[in-house]
Amino acid sequence: MSSKRKVIVTIAPTGGMAHKSQNPHLPTQPDEIAADVLRCWNAGASVAAIHARRPDDGATCSADVYRDINSRIRNAGCDIVINNSTGGGVHGDMVKPLAGDRWEIAWEERIKGMDAGAEMCTLDATTLNLSFEGKQILMDTPITRGRELAAGMKARGIKPEWEVFSPTHILQDTATLIEEGHDDEPYFINLVMNVHRNFQNAMPYSPRFLQMMVDTLPRGSIFGVSGIGTSQLEANVAALLLGGHARVGLEDNLYFRHGELATNVQLTERIVRVIHELDMEVATPAEARQMMGLPRRGGPRPEFAPR
Repeated sequence: MSSKRKVIVTIAPTGGMAHKSQNPHLPTQPDEIAADVLRCWNAGASVAAIHARRPDDGATCSADVYRDINSRIRNAGCDIVINNSTGGGVHGDMVKPLAGDRWEIAWEERIKGMDAGAEMCTLDATTLNLSFEGKQILMDTPITRGRELAAGMKARGIKPEWEVFSPTHILQDTATLIEEGHDDEPYFINLVMNVHRNFQNAMPYSPRFLQMMVDTLPRGSIFGVSGIGTSQLEANVAALLLGGHARVGLEDNLYFRHGELATNVQLTERIVRVIHELDMEVATPAEARQMMGLPRRGGPRPEFAPR
């Protein structure tokens, strides 16, 4: 009898958008984030997709703040895969004004996220226009910047998690950078769906659109899905049925069900129950590393990669 399929569960506890005023359970400070990651790891999460915040809760990619969070997680005896963001967020350190009452996610801040010793980092090889809290915000990532991120991660031994919002993001810049040799199989690609009301050129979630995105993935890819808002649970179930992996957390969705605010551990426990009901098994962090090709071959070993 064949063994059950293993599923990687990613917990995204914070993100770079939501505020505590929207959900008081949102962890924003290093001690809060590390404690939530530990709870979710104990509930079955194998990867932590971490965003950092300043003391005033504004978004940051400060390597010092990331290192504080990463150290707290490891010092607690937690072997979860640590993934730091190079996307950052839409407030705090991450935005700077442009002419004409527009804003930009600061490139010089984004690249700091690579310098905190994480095993993985998010890689948004995409240019997006965002609408957030009345601001028009540009995330400007021409192929040269995508290449700089990809090469910087490779030089540091970091495995990229490719963030994509539409089929074109897969077929164009992500595929180009992979073909240039900036990543090794398996390529871990996160399909972000249902943020189309705030991110120009992003896809709404539906099973049909998810299938279309999966069909465009490069050979040798594995994938997870970030279903934003009310689509989180449905998108995760669809991803599992298509052979993908699951991602939950308050970064993507603040509610457990209609009108009921969630905690990160509630969302983790629920997706673990779903995985078991589908007769699959949750991957341990060690199994997740093996499935994703960690540690990365041929480069230095990141500071927070388990020894």
